Amino acid sequence: MNKYEFTKQLETGNAIIDKEHRELIQAVNQLLEACSKGEGRTSMDATIKFLNNYVELHFSHEEKLQQKNNYPNFTAHKAFHEQYKQTLKQITSSISASGPTIVELGKLNGHISMLISHIRTEDKKLAAFLNQV
Repeated sequence: MNKYEFTKQLETGNAIIDKEHRELIQAVNQLLEACSKGEGRTSMDATIKFLNNYVELHFSHEEKLQQKNNYPNFTAHKAFHEQYKQTLKQITSSISASGPTIVELGKLNGHISMLISHIRTEDKKLAAFLNQV
């Protein structure tokens, strides 16, 4: 099972955003580990709940920073967040319902890769903007 790492490439330079990204990746890894170990539904559901709540919290923090500083790409960034949260909930509820099938884990990994890519590009643009204000 792939483990995700918070590398230099993912650092935005904004301490709050970077701290939350680290914690987000840690939550993702915990879910993947729970799935690969075949942990019980109770343990997996707690991890799934934590991951979804953390994504919600982190995106909300980013959006508040964007609004407070009149970030020009706010609308597109928020739209990505909304779609991301919705798809994550669908994937994780499916894992919760039917267990971590290969298909669902593939979807989850693809979805996490999309988040990593978003951090690498969009969140770095956001942090660069915030550093200028």
